[in-house]
Amino acid sequence: MEHATIAAVRYLNTVPLIEGLDDLHGLGLALAAPSRIGPMIREGHADIGLASIIEASDFSSELVMIPAGMIGCDGPTMTVRLFSAVPLAEITEVHADTDSRTSVVLCRVLLRRHFGVTPRVVEFDARERVVVARGGAPGDEWPKALLLIGDKVVTDSPPAVRYPHQLDLGKAWKDLTGLPFVYAMWMCRRDRAGGEDIAAVAALLDRQLRHNLTRMEWIIREHAPRHRWPIDLARRYLTELLRFRVGDAEKAAIARFFAEAADLEGKPAPAPVFWSRPPARLLG
Repeated sequence: MEHATIAAVRYLNTVPLIEGLDDLHGLGLALAAPSRIGPMIREGHADIGLASIIEASDFSSELVMIPAGMIGCDGPTMTVRLFSAVPLAEITEVHADTDSRTSVVLCRVLLRRHFGVTPRVVEFDARERVVVARGGAPGDEWPKALLLIGDKVVTDSPPAVRYPHQLDLGKAWKDLTGLPFVYAMWMCRRDRAGGEDIAAVAALLDRQLRHNLTRMEWIIREHAPRHRWPIDLARRYLTELLRFRVGDAEKAAIARFFAEAADLEGKPAPAPVFWSRPPARLLG
């Protein structure tokens, strides 16, 4: 492959995975919202993407997960959080950040398993405070229950006084299952998974992550201000709360999540499909 397009999100939590990729010969970085990355891969607009794991959770999924890096946690996540003005067991409707389908499904799983409720989900643009289906002008009020993900949980958090009841979804999943949680992983199309080009890019992604994990202090000081994070909070987030390497526990967690997600819909759960071909050669 002379050139490969890598799709990803530029949040603070993706920096250890993508920092330096756009400087590598033969790679191009395409930035997109999390909800767009799966379709970009399927439609051929990206060769590999850092996609929400829910994209691979269906029997008809065309995507294969590449364990060369992930966004995950093993306990609190900090940036995947449910805010509620009422006790969590009384929630009937959740306005959900449209950026992540995985977080929406995880929220539904946890509310049912921990609190016995199955609230209606309303797609919500948290930046503009407007219900997506309605469009229109930005709203003045925050909804009664709101699921937020990403940097805005820290940099544009809703008023705490309005939301006395909160749930960190990573911690709630750990309490429920004893497992870590995986929000996103590198993926490619199933019909391309056996190619030398995918193997070469996977090797580059793995190598770049390993390199970035050796220079986390530089990454934190360089990127936290750009994302409007305090340095100390960014350090705790990236070095203590998040996980970037894929191991057996993470694969087990994905299988458990697929099962829980399928149970919500009364469907059988597919087994996770992981890319396993050994890397062949490096680009360049």
